Amino acid sequence: MPIPDYQTLMLPLLRLAGDGQEHRFRDAVETLAAEFGITDEERSEMIPSGTSPVFDNRVGWARSYMKQACLLDSQERGTFYITDRGRKLLAEKPERIDVTLLNRYEEFRQFRTRRHDNGETEAGRQETEVITEQTPEEALAAAYSKLRGNLEAEILAQVKAASPAFFERLVIDLLVAMGYGGSRQDAGRAVGRSGDGGIDGIIKEDRLGLDVIYVQAKRWEGVVGRPEVQKFAGALQGQRATKGVFITTSSFSRDAEDYAKLINSKIILIDGERLAGLMVDHDVGVTAVGEYKLKKIDSDYFEGE
Repeated sequence: MPIPDYQTLMLPLLRLAGDGQEHRFRDAVETLAAEFGITDEERSEMIPSGTSPVFDNRVGWARSYMKQACLLDSQERGTFYITDRGRKLLAEKPERIDVTLLNRYEEFRQFRTRRHDNGETEAGRQETEVITEQTPEEALAAAYSKLRGNLEAEILAQVKAASPAFFERLVIDLLVAMGYGGSRQDAGRAVGRSGDGGIDGIIKEDRLGLDVIYVQAKRWEGVVGRPEVQKFAGALQGQRATKGVFITTSSFSRDAEDYAKLINSKIILIDGERLAGLMVDHDVGVTAVGEYKLKKIDSDYFEGE
């Protein structure tokens, strides 16, 4: 079964605390994982930021939301216990605890108002939170992924529409931004100057020029097949070279990818999608319009309290 969403975990977590004892969060995660039959593979699945496992993160948000509704409380870091309000709710024998139910409590409504103080209506906020099964961190990551996907698609369309000369400059800018080619002037002199049997350029692997990388950069409409990669590999062998990068605005066939993995020379294939992604990663052709830092409580700061 899929990993349960954080709202599905609320009632089991409150029931776990229903014995009136103080529970360690880590123990609660293990208990709920066993209750839901979460596999080791699922337990190792990480949230997009890579900072914590998905299941642990969702249990954490379930606990956090119920603490905001005063159903749970804690006296020490990493622990929690049920409150009188939590016991009263369990006595009602609810079939499910979710954001809609928590909204009955004034403290939780105030918490949500603080979180969503952006002009959105209360009805709109409630509808959004009821529909989603994602934690706030997961929703933020999903929104970023969507924005980035749209940006990469736009970048690739612009690259495909650009002139060959512009594409050559783009390749230079990207390779230099990634730390190759020495200075931009060095890379500019190297890329596009070889013209030697399928090689478009030769750049330094590092700023000292201890090794070189041969480059093939092609604006391509159709799929790049194995013959083109073989031609590039042959050119590398003719130069007694061991490293090459083949960059295209389109894609590579499976045969081409398999061939590149089998040969002795190290050839990296960069298709249009990866090209766009690398441009975003290394700020080539894009500019930042905003920055959001995801922060959490520094527990060590409050340790001496």
